[in-house]
Amino acid sequence: MEKTKLLYEGKAKKVYETNDPALLIVDYKDDATAFNGLKKGTIAGKGEINNRVTNHLMKLLEKNGVPTHFVEELSPRQTVVKRVSIVPLEVIVRNIAAGSLAKRLGLQEGTKMKKTVLEFCYKDDELGDPMVNEYHILAMEYCTQEELRLISQYALKVNEVLSAYLKDLGIELIDFKLEFGRLADGTIVLADEISPDTCRFWDSATGEKLDKDRFRRDLGHVEDAYHEILRRLMGE
Repeated sequence: MEKTKLLYEGKAKKVYETNDPALLIVDYKDDATAFNGLKKGTIAGKGEINNRVTNHLMKLLEKNGVPTHFVEELSPRQTVVKRVSIVPLEVIVRNIAAGSLAKRLGLQEGTKMKKTVLEFCYKDDELGDPMVNEYHILAMEYCTQEELRLISQYALKVNEVLSAYLKDLGIELIDFKLEFGRLADGTIVLADEISPDTCRFWDSATGEKLDKDRFRRDLGHVEDAYHEILRRLMGE
């Protein structure tokens, strides 16, 4: 598998075309951003950790009936994935109030939700990824009703599988962001990443944050938190 051309460079990853039009190579970066790119920095080793954690969790989800774009890990930093057309929605799954939800609704961070909350945001950095509901999504044709049903179903399944898996490792899954894409035949699959960049992981016993909030909020020990997630998930 060979890279042929840089297709896209985002805040956390570079995506390359390959000699197979149906496959891409994702190269994870150590760059860190927060607040829609307003805060920038570097987290040493982040690219490798996010790549390996994402692939580990995507394989787990595949085994539990959630189709993903994952194909093969090439190296600690690079992975082959199926080429998808990204549905322009960020799907946010929330179990415990934190971050923007706590602020928006005046909830104390750490408040357990009576029911899992699903939120959708329109993927557009210039607009600040505004929150949208089902009516906006269908009116703007970001996806079809059936696709939205499937995306919601998969998102809740991801939550169910990962919450149980992480609980056994002493990690509370607070909330997380997912992205989905369409394969060439229209099949919806989980894409992007599942990592300390896109999830809030708290230590079940101490409540210590083991994710990008340490970078966002200048809490220190950012690299340590990322390495702790890798250690718990993969024993390293």
